[in-house]
Amino acid sequence: MKRIALLLVAALAIVATVAAQTPQQVLDKAVAALKAGGNIQASYAITGSQGRSSGTITMSGAKFRLLSDDMKCWYNGSAMWTYSVATGEVNITTPTQQDLQMTNPMAAAEGFKRNFHMWKAKGQIPGNYAIKLMPKSKSEISEVYLYISNGSYRLSSAHFVMSDGSRFTIKLTNYKTGVSAGASTFTFDKSQVPAGTPVVDLR
Repeated sequence: MKRIALLLVAALAIVATVAAQTPQQVLDKAVAALKAGGNIQASYAITGSQGRSSGTITMSGAKFRLLSDDMKCWYNGSAMWTYSVATGEVNITTPTQQDLQMTNPMAAAEGFKRNFHMWKAKGQIPGNYAIKLMPKSKSEISEVYLYISNGSYRLSSAHFVMSDGSRFTIKLTNYKTGVSAGASTFTFDKSQVPAGTPVVDLR
């Protein structure tokens, strides 16, 4: 019984330590944790009005690769290649910061620090610090709720409310740090799409 009581006190102390921090401090630590992880891989799930998509994301700083059954995306820091089963083609674009905020956790965290007001959110998820963000200027994004795990400061999920009223949630699980990921990981790999898939440069 005494051991259980001590564990409960320790758990409460961890929660109290996180709760005493400002949203800015928590987000700063989340960004630092992403950077410290080197090459990171995680499973992701996106749920919204257009359905559900899941797959894996590999990140290295600003670069990332998303792989799922219905979409594949590579971003090398300047160009983005996006393959969609729905369109049957690969589009090459130069994404905006707002585009990146909705796909790459690193870009999202950095962008939120610069362009959003933030508060501690009222709705909490056990084991997470919840932050509510609203844009400082006109944006397609109306509100964002970030859930950052206590202790590890990993972004576990993000809930977006768009200006048109649509909503979607991104959840990240199965973090792996220090994974092998060279430059080619973040550039278009034609072997990942059906042979003969057209590539359209929209830059």
